[in-house]
Amino acid sequence: MVDAFLGTWKLVESKNFDDYLKGLGVGFATRQVGAMTKPTTIIEQNGDTITIKTQSTFKSTEISFQLGVEFDETTADDRKVKSIVTLDGGKLVHVQKWNGQETTLVRELKDGKLILTLTLGNVVSTRIYEKEA
Repeated sequence: MVDAFLGTWKLVESKNFDDYLKGLGVGFATRQVGAMTKPTTIIEQNGDTITIKTQSTFKSTEISFQLGVEFDETTADDRKVKSIVTLDGGKLVHVQKWNGQETTLVRELKDGKLILTLTLGNVVSTRIYEKEA
């Protein structure tokens, strides 16, 4: 089921991302750069291990994990979080927890596009990616 997510995805549209970053406590200057950045996401699988690489001119991150197994992650904004990724109804659901807070990153496929929905409390941001040929 993860197979459909594999590949290289380029950000084409972003909604409400600044409010999401603000909710995370990201500073103004970093949010400005984040708003202008169009990252590429590469999703790969090797056996049971899934790797998600996010690459941009500003900052690149990489996480490797097994579905349903908690792991330590350092986010692009340098939060140290406990993360777990599960496959739920065809969606990759990534939950990050830190300092009593929680954010959810849901990746799903719609009409050949990868939709990333970021939720922090009542703030919801949507980022849409198209697959590179």
